[in-house]
Amino acid sequence: RQSWLVVVAAVAASLSGLMLGYEMGLTSGVLLQLRGVLSLSCREQELLVSSHLLGALLICLAGGPILDHYGRRCSLLLSAALVVGGTLVLVAITSLAALTAGRVIVGMGTSLSGTAACLYIAEISPRERRGLLVTLYELMLVVGVMLGFGCSYAFAALPRGWAYTFGLVIPPALLQIGALLFLPPSPRFLVAQGKVEQARAVLARMRGGVTEQVEVELRDIQGGLKEESEHSFWELFSSKANLRLRLLTGVALVFLQQATGQPNILSYASPLLRSVGFNSDAAATLASTGFGVVKVVFTIPAVLLVDRVGPKSFLCVGAVAMGMSLAALGTLTLQSHTHLTSLCKSQTELNHTHMLWDFNRTALDWDDMDVLPSHLQTEWRGEEAARTEDQSGGRTPVEVSSSLKWASLISLLLYVAAFSISLGPMVYVVLSEIFPMGVRGRAVSVVSAVNWATNLLISMTFLTITEKIGVPNVMFLYAAMSFVLLVFIILCVPETKGRTLEEISKELAKNLKTNVKNQDINASCEQVCVTVWVILDELMSGLVSLDVDRCFPGRDLRLTVAEEERKQKIFTFNELKSEHFFLNSWR
Repeated sequence: RQSWLVVVAAVAASLSGLMLGYEMGLTSGVLLQLRGVLSLSCREQELLVSSHLLGALLICLAGGPILDHYGRRCSLLLSAALVVGGTLVLVAITSLAALTAGRVIVGMGTSLSGTAACLYIAEISPRERRGLLVTLYELMLVVGVMLGFGCSYAFAALPRGWAYTFGLVIPPALLQIGALLFLPPSPRFLVAQGKVEQARAVLARMRGGVTEQVEVELRDIQGGLKEESEHSFWELFSSKANLRLRLLTGVALVFLQQATGQPNILSYASPLLRSVGFNSDAAATLASTGFGVVKVVFTIPAVLLVDRVGPKSFLCVGAVAMGMSLAALGTLTLQSHTHLTSLCKSQTELNHTHMLWDFNRTALDWDDMDVLPSHLQTEWRGEEAARTEDQSGGRTPVEVSSSLKWASLISLLLYVAAFSISLGPMVYVVLSEIFPMGVRGRAVSVVSAVNWATNLLISMTFLTITEKIGVPNVMFLYAAMSFVLLVFIILCVPETKGRTLEEISKELAKNLKTNVKNQDINASCEQVCVTVWVILDELMSGLVSLDVDRCFPGRDLRLTVAEEERKQKIFTFNELKSEHFFLNSWR
């Protein structure tokens, strides 16, 4: 019998996701307000956006010892207090320095809470519902994103509307503090602290009574901790129990997750939509609210199906869909010929720039150029033409055709949907399961630090890079990274479906091998195509019990499949072509 306490504890911990998502969602709308109120330059806007990420990175450096010494529940209490304190600084003082400091403090709270929440939920959940409950964090996160976009739009027309938007994160933080005061610590953390009887009592409450299941689970925890208790922090970088390879897998996964551009799509959603034809701050903010709705709608099936499908399947599908939608968006923005290098400027600033440029062009008439040497005439005409193209961009956002404007919005929504059903929730599931208990807190903190550092780097340079190469090329770059991510997932990410944390740890310690060097490149490409097609085919046909491992046995990094099983399970590319699988799937 499943105890209600597990669900209550998971929901309380998942409020951390709600707060983080809310902070992510409000950024783009609030940015449009604050850049006018404080006359923010491009660099100052990047600073305001990235200050939240800077705080997240700073706390990650100390997050591991906090998690392992004080426990997951106490870490959640501390993080909620940081969110409340930082928000009070944000709403009390109207200055760039105060806003930056407040965002740093809030970032510290949301970062610590994100790591602690995922570990806490994973360690209190029964294995058959662990994936579902861990992805509840991501569901709450996307609900928070939707609320952040919606609230920034609702308060956009009010004086100091940005302050009201910032302040609405305080109620869920206080609610989480109140709930956690009455919830038990993680049983695995209690066993690690030598409090076995308390751990048994907590397990009994969470599993509906003292049963054989509780005793078996307790013995598994004790056995796993006994083997892992001698791990030190520096062993994360050693070959012991394949810890170094596990850490590299986690680091690469979160790096590629951020390199696909998701933080910038959310943080700069409203300015980006203005650049492709949504002519006012209100219209751009309202359109960006659709991102939050899409994230909620597409996260729900991921939450419901993760325990049956497995996180790896969702990751593969999402990487393909993200790459295709980003490529489409890059093509559309390239065709629109808008002023795509001025995302950080308001429309008023752009109009003034065009007026000044048009005025200056009349200062020197083309007929007066005859007085200059021919080589200077050629050079001046070339520079003038280049400046005209750079400054005007061909069209202003007002002149973008309706079809291109809405097609760009649809491409953005498809990208957000693909991320929400795959990388958003599934990365948390994988990270909470691939590390042994003795170093899990420190390992996840290291991975989280890389995650936030990559996020910070990408966000604080987005406007600068866009000014240099334009939005289309940035989108094409993100699309390329999505396909790199796909190859990495297939070759390097293990499937963790249907196994206890202790079983996963033991199996990874023995069987995590890399055989990429010995693989034939052409065969690998065929397997990638087959894998993606099988996942899409089975998901579209409602067969949710698929296992990606069957598409490439022997190449999964965890499993070693007998040759006889390989012959029975594997689909070859030629067989698929001969049976017209690809043709029939699109009819």
